[in-house]
Amino acid sequence: MPEQATRPIATAPVAPPSHGAHSQQGLGTGLVLATLGAIAFSGKAIIVKLAYRYHVDAVTLIMLRMLFALPLFAVMAWWAGRGKPPLTRRDWMGVLGLGVSGYYLASFLDFAGLAYISASLERLILYLNPTLVLFFGWVLYRRRITRGQVMGMAISYVGVLLVFGHEAAVGASWQAAWGALLVFLSAVSYAVYLVASGEFVKRLGSLRLVGLATSVACILCIAQFLLLRPLDVALNVAPQVVWLSVLNATLCTAVPVLMVMMAIERIGPAMAAQTGMVGPMSTILMGVVILGEPFTAWIAAGTLLVIAGIFVFTRAGR
Repeated sequence: MPEQATRPIATAPVAPPSHGAHSQQGLGTGLVLATLGAIAFSGKAIIVKLAYRYHVDAVTLIMLRMLFALPLFAVMAWWAGRGKPPLTRRDWMGVLGLGVSGYYLASFLDFAGLAYISASLERLILYLNPTLVLFFGWVLYRRRITRGQVMGMAISYVGVLLVFGHEAAVGASWQAAWGALLVFLSAVSYAVYLVASGEFVKRLGSLRLVGLATSVACILCIAQFLLLRPLDVALNVAPQVVWLSVLNATLCTAVPVLMVMMAIERIGPAMAAQTGMVGPMSTILMGVVILGEPFTAWIAAGTLLVIAGIFVFTRAGR
């Protein structure tokens, strides 16, 4: 599910904004939308950590989130597809594959990893997503990687390792390693989606593709629960878990998707991605205030390194 540095959302090419007063107003609105979208996306980890306090497992928790999100994304797909040609068999196969890799696997692995690591470390790992997209682009399409991009990647990964090392030292090291691996695999899964989605974005449009692929992921998460858990597990969860899942499905999933899409239309994908750098900071702040997670010099240093590395990385890629 899109949530993921904030996780970039594959988009169709956007025309550059026009000049003048209208452009300035659009720039301000776009920056506000991108900032609010990044903060809302970042709240997902906080809500998941809060829900885990009520002894719910990842399979049940992600099912509840997707159950409430499914109608929203189905409406999104229908709205974006009005008046457009129906999907071909190839289109449906692509949507199915992208839904599995980009939203089902990415979301489930992320939820599972959050049971073992802090929200701060989770967000920093997911923020490495652009570096993984570049790596897969090099492996599959031999796209060039510049020296500046390699330097930015190195800085970011050092920052994540710094925070991971501190978290492993103060807690159970095997739990930190397992949780970090699951979240990293989530980032890998979403990077595969981004690399593979280019053709389908051009054919279907970004909003329609997101709505369809996410709807597929929602159905898969619900089916996974029905196969692995008795139905009464969902009926007996604490009421707080249900309300947190509703909040996660709306405020931290569907709403930020629309906000980021609207921001991209106004300011373009590059500036929207730069604005998304507020995401890790907001996650860490909410983790300290809401969850009571510690904020140490190690976390501060690691966060600065990750953000600085991604900044160098994106600047070098222009």
